[in-house]
Amino acid sequence: MLRLLNLELQKLLLNRSSRVLIFISFVLPFFVILLSSLKINVFGLFTLELGELGVFNFPIIWHLTTFFASQFKFFFAIVVVSMIGNEYSNKTIKQNLIDGLSKKEFIMSKFYTIVFFSLISTVLIFFITLSIGLYYSSYTEASIIFTDISYIMAYFVKLVGFFSLCLFFGMLVKRSAFALAFLFILFIVEWILYAILSSNINSDMAERIQNFFPLKSMYKLIDQPFQRITMSKFPDKSAMTYDYAVHSYEIIIVLCWTALFVFLSYKLLKNRDL
Repeated sequence: MLRLLNLELQKLLLNRSSRVLIFISFVLPFFVILLSSLKINVFGLFTLELGELGVFNFPIIWHLTTFFASQFKFFFAIVVVSMIGNEYSNKTIKQNLIDGLSKKEFIMSKFYTIVFFSLISTVLIFFITLSIGLYYSSYTEASIIFTDISYIMAYFVKLVGFFSLCLFFGMLVKRSAFALAFLFILFIVEWILYAILSSNINSDMAERIQNFFPLKSMYKLIDQPFQRITMSKFPDKSAMTYDYAVHSYEIIIVLCWTALFVFLSYKLLKNRDL
């Protein structure tokens, strides 16, 4: 594993554009810290400081930071599809196989890289969240601090799943731009299917089925936190209640998609004439 990971890291770090994108991918999550210090001037009458409103209290901060940080995943998605596009355009994929790398090892080197960078990003978000929370939160008991730590696991699984999908699209079309376009097409297709289902069965059942779709299942790992924040400020608003928890079956769904995308990437490479 380490040999394959080291091989892939050398390719990425020798490429200037990949280095820049990787750097941006790791720097952007730190903008969550800026969010914590954001001050909003309301028509010159008073100033709202998010850090003083309690939105960074434990345990809700785990939900808030992982949701916002996951929005920056598209930058590393470019790196993932570029890993494949560059292999084909530079003919290095054929050279690697000639030098003794099996097709399975080639795919696994990409997957190990995805897991490696997802893990680094997850560790960064963990320490960023912990730091902001310890600074702003009114609750410092360990039992409260780590109540919603499951969002960190969900964040990691979400990144690995999404980047594995990018890997599959990169293998499918062999071009970075087209692979990213396929993500947008998949998003549209999922909503078209949802609309078709809604017109034939009740909307609740259609939404349950939609939650099994690749992109939607990844999104469902970390639902939007805004209603939860509002609920914490107005607990009597029962109409706003929704299920925002991280469920084990949601993680299993995304892990199944991840395994499928990696397997399909391997099958594409195995059956393709290079």
